[in-house]
Amino acid sequence: MGSQGWGPAAIVVGVDESRSSLRAAAYAAGLARRQRARLVVVYARSQPNGLLATMDTSGTGVAQVVDAQDQVETALRAALDAYDLEVDFVVRAGNPYTVISEVAHEVQAGTVVVGRPECLAHRIVGSVARQLERSGRWPVTIVP
Repeated sequence: MGSQGWGPAAIVVGVDESRSSLRAAAYAAGLARRQRARLVVVYARSQPNGLLATMDTSGTGVAQVVDAQDQVETALRAALDAYDLEVDFVVRAGNPYTVISEVAHEVQAGTVVVGRPECLAHRIVGSVARQLERSGRWPVTIVP
């Protein structure tokens, strides 16, 4: 429970560079502030896929992917600094669903917040948001 004995002890929000995930972070920050809960922001860095690593003998392509992820991480940290709230920012490499689930389990999240997928294919095939929702381990809020 939060410091007042009500609300979740921790709110986990998954972020990336998408607008919907940034709206999810803002929503989660407001929720954490109102409920006096711990806010844990999770950024899952993807590994450069095997094909890229295999075909990119010079390492330039992998370096560009890592550099882009570094830029996203820096921008996310700057955006989170704007919140007048203590924020735990967790960065791990891996599949976003797996990383968010692991962190939510570790911090004993009371709720998980994510942005709605912006890619039409993710809406049809399935998204991290829907995977989290289907797992049934936490209440999941999907922010448009």
